[in-house]
Amino acid sequence: MSPRRETTPARRWRPSSAPRLVFLGAVSLLMLVPLYVLVVNAFKSQQQILTDPFGLPDGGGSLQYLGRALDSERFDMVRGYAVTLLFVACVNVLSLVLAGPAAYVIARSPRRRYRALMLFFLAGTFIPGQVLVIPVVYVLKTLGLMGTVRGFVLFETVLTLPFSVFLYAGYIATIPRELDQAAAVDGAGRIRTFWRIVFPLMRPVVATMVILNTFSVWNDFVNPQIILGPGSGLYTVTTGVYAAVSQYQTDYTAVFPTLLLAIAPLLVFFVFMQRHIISGLTAGATRG
Repeated sequence: MSPRRETTPARRWRPSSAPRLVFLGAVSLLMLVPLYVLVVNAFKSQQQILTDPFGLPDGGGSLQYLGRALDSERFDMVRGYAVTLLFVACVNVLSLVLAGPAAYVIARSPRRRYRALMLFFLAGTFIPGQVLVIPVVYVLKTLGLMGTVRGFVLFETVLTLPFSVFLYAGYIATIPRELDQAAAVDGAGRIRTFWRIVFPLMRPVVATMVILNTFSVWNDFVNPQIILGPGSGLYTVTTGVYAAVSQYQTDYTAVFPTLLLAIAPLLVFFVFMQRHIISGLTAGATRG
């Protein structure tokens, strides 16, 4: 007599999940439709864009409009990529060097004054960066950093510190203190303990902050427009696109391809790195 097989009941679709699916579908459409319009119209002629903006390009479209935007005399897109990537790298490195040790001291100290310092950093997350532009301009002018790369990088780095310190401190608190004690027994100081013992364990949360900081710097328009200014001759991707298309708003064969080239690297970066955002934000809650 053959043994009786136990079958796992199949998961059934529940009617209560229908509103959730409808809501998620509606939100997805709201987010994807503008991206779809941008992509398909980057390969169309002016007449096709005006007559059928939601349709697919005739004959598969043409790459000449992207090539024209890439070689535009109004804005050097390749140079804009290089300048923006330089800012992204500098901000990420400075943010890690400053926020990492500060978060380590806050997370490892039981004293109340350090907890108060944590609240001070946390309060900075509720202040919009645009609100700080005017006082920052006066400070940078006083220091002679207005319109310079150093001034812009320092300001962008400061904007990343509140959330970086908050996220790093929460993650470091889940790392066992016994590792610090073992390092101290071996003669390592606090600085060496952080960089040699604690920091390698922070890779998930560091990856998350690098991604978020990259998005912030790449998409920023107000701060480079004001702090760097046209007189500096330095254009990020966003300010360069604005300078290139603002006078030619009705020429959609220049607007859509230029905008697509501006966001394409960020989209590719997000596709490959998006899994690190969730894993880094939840790692502190699952470790320990």
